[in-house]
Amino acid sequence: MQDFVYNGQPSRVVFGAGSLKHLEREIDAMGAKRALVLSTPEQAKQAQHIADLLGSRAAGIFPKAVMHVPIETARDAREVATRLGADCAVAVGGGSTTGLGKAIAMDSGLPILAIPTTYAGSEMTPIYGITEGGLKKTGRDPRVLPRTVIYDPLLSLTLPVGLSVTSGINAIAHAAEGLYAQDRNPVMDLMAEEGMAAIARAIPGICNEPGNVEARSDALYGAWLCGSVLGNVGMALHHKLCHTLGGSFNLPHAEVHTVMLPHAMAFNADAAPNAMNKIARALRKPHAAAGLFDLALNNGAPVSLKDIGMRAEDLDKAADIAVSKPYWNPRPFGQEQRNLIRELLQRAFEGTRPN
Repeated sequence: MQDFVYNGQPSRVVFGAGSLKHLEREIDAMGAKRALVLSTPEQAKQAQHIADLLGSRAAGIFPKAVMHVPIETARDAREVATRLGADCAVAVGGGSTTGLGKAIAMDSGLPILAIPTTYAGSEMTPIYGITEGGLKKTGRDPRVLPRTVIYDPLLSLTLPVGLSVTSGINAIAHAAEGLYAQDRNPVMDLMAEEGMAAIARAIPGICNEPGNVEARSDALYGAWLCGSVLGNVGMALHHKLCHTLGGSFNLPHAEVHTVMLPHAMAFNADAAPNAMNKIARALRKPHAAAGLFDLALNNGAPVSLKDIGMRAEDLDKAADIAVSKPYWNPRPFGQEQRNLIRELLQRAFEGTRPN
């Protein structure tokens, strides 16, 4: 048995179809009275529904969350929360909205109640990310961990199939890197494998029947577990590449994770064989990297950077940024490995299936 340190995250989870009915009870449990409801512009209608459920407890809605949390949006949201006298934030939606809630909490200390409608998993982590001057800066702070999370699979029924697939593979990425993280532990290993398996069986079910509540429940269950892994252990090569491509080139978050994950796994395969075996077992595939690529391809997700807006002329810059401040990784990827990372990005750009 390996030596390890495990710290449980202090969050409350309410899970189940129809669990949104407990919203007022959970606001009470947080000791809050005036909630600012956050969403993206596309989910403003859903945010208004949440505000209507809260009635007089709703301070207002802020439907301006966007990808990668630009610092200008974060500042605007903080000012609105202060002006309206909000004493908590209710974030309904995916990682962009939860990320905005975290940006508010980091300065104000307002507790967050998250209502995920995607499989991003951000709601289970104390990790924040803010983009300023074309660079995405990430960090960890216990103040930004949502106090309560309501997982209601019925709220994810309208999530488009394509986004369901990419959001699910994004969640798998959290668990996959957790299996070879520098601070991994046996508890997270169990959660990682169970979470990946749940999402891997959910994705085909959602593609075949978008209204399948059981498949949607599996996906949210997997997202919870995979997000918990990300919240407890460190990130490595895959997340560094995705933070680079998303923050500096404004590529869509879930799609970047979907494209990059097979290539990051292939890069690390020889350095982390036990992790690759567990990933392959969860996917029920012979090989981790190829299995992840096939999961995306066979369910209609993008598998190349060129198909999600990356320009070939930006690949050199992306490689330079990625190796300038590398995260810990089982296989080093600093300045000396710059050409290897550039080759990895080229394969991802072209959508080459890993061997």
